[in-house]
Amino acid sequence: MNKKASWNDCQAILSRCGIKKLYHFTDRDNLESIISSGGLYSWYGCEQRGIKIAKPGGSDLSRQLDKNNGLQDYVRLSFTRNHPMMYAAMQEGRISNPVILEIDIEAIGWEGTLYSDRNATRNDARRGDTLADFSHIHFNSVTARNHFDLDEEEQPFYQAEVLVRSFVPLQYITNIQSFGIPVNQQLQAKQPYTAQITRNTPTAFIFLVDQSVSMSRETLFNGTRMTLADAVAQIVNNQIQELVYRCIKSNEVRHYFDIAVVGYGERVVSGWQGALSGRDFVSPEELQNNPFKRIIVREETRTRKGVTTKEVERVQWVEPICNQSWTRLHLAFDHVKALLEEWLMNHAGQECYPPTVIHITDGEFNGTMGENLVQQANEIKSMFTPDGNVLLWNIHIIPTHDQVTAFLPTSKAEVYNSYSALLYDLSSLLPTRYNADIAKLKQTDGTTRHVAMAENTDLTTLVQLMDIGTPTNINQNV
Repeated sequence: MNKKASWNDCQAILSRCGIKKLYHFTDRDNLESIISSGGLYSWYGCEQRGIKIAKPGGSDLSRQLDKNNGLQDYVRLSFTRNHPMMYAAMQEGRISNPVILEIDIEAIGWEGTLYSDRNATRNDARRGDTLADFSHIHFNSVTARNHFDLDEEEQPFYQAEVLVRSFVPLQYITNIQSFGIPVNQQLQAKQPYTAQITRNTPTAFIFLVDQSVSMSRETLFNGTRMTLADAVAQIVNNQIQELVYRCIKSNEVRHYFDIAVVGYGERVVSGWQGALSGRDFVSPEELQNNPFKRIIVREETRTRKGVTTKEVERVQWVEPICNQSWTRLHLAFDHVKALLEEWLMNHAGQECYPPTVIHITDGEFNGTMGENLVQQANEIKSMFTPDGNVLLWNIHIIPTHDQVTAFLPTSKAEVYNSYSALLYDLSSLLPTRYNADIAKLKQTDGTTRHVAMAENTDLTTLVQLMDIGTPTNINQNV
């Protein structure tokens, strides 16, 4: 790739600002065509070459604006991983499992590359190919954590762009090997969400539980009157016990999972009790060795003769709590994101099954706007391992099952009100590997992908959803 005479001066600016790479977001479903095509083409270049874009990130409007400005044959690169347009594309359903491609910083110096100090199609954008145009970029703004950290008048400059003419060759996508698809002459596509769970490639679960006072409402669970908090604690403890059981092999508790329980209301706390109190992620072996207490509970079992009830002993690590005054989910999402960032950093480069977050609540949230929650959820859902993106479930429970329910919908047309629409926007589009289990639960044909949410669901259904949400593809030979 031929370099501009100004490339050394550009490098000096980048070095001062600590900028080492550029970024381009796309959907995981587009990776196969990017690899087989030898790199990233502009959307116009794809059209000209007959390259099918499975999930285009740009809208019809953005393409028309590109044409109006003569930018249709440029690949758009940014200085930020957290591009607002990625979250807009997620919100509008154009992409569902985003991945962020890292581009060699040398692309800035290629002949024909343009620079824009904000979105290049804006009327007020300064756009050009000279060192002066490059120097005009607001580098203090593009290196901010996200655009919300900037003053309103400075936010447009967060979207400064580097526009590469026509094509970015595959060898300049520096993390293209990180998505589980072999990059060689014989393309062998790999389906996401198929990684085996082993001790070398574990996965993670975060149970995020509403602890607000509304969870003190009474319900009937397994034939016993109790609070919603009691019922949810039983269900979460049972699910954790099941995860521990899956890890036992030849009298050894293997480290297939990292598990965290997070409670929230007006504050965010670790849900573990006893010796594990205050911890975030813990291992199955630690759980096996540190039960908080054992209790006797009644459980219902369906048989051919009907429903029978028996008393059984169960381990508890999580206590029912319902004493917090608010339901500040935004604080909980911040905490969950920080846990995931650390976990993903610790497992960087490993082909791990993606972490799963299961959020259980009985009411609406307060303390921030819905659009801010959607932004936070999209940031969580855009995190990934080579095997796929983080999966975020949002399950709304009620004491009695007597209301219209939005339940694992396949489209937003299936939700009934603004609250369920918000839950829909917060939740992940599930991969096809979940279809068979969902089809059994919903009595459907199992051909359409579902969104990981439910509103107005009862506790029996919560148990079924927890079973579906905790995958069992463990390779116990490893």
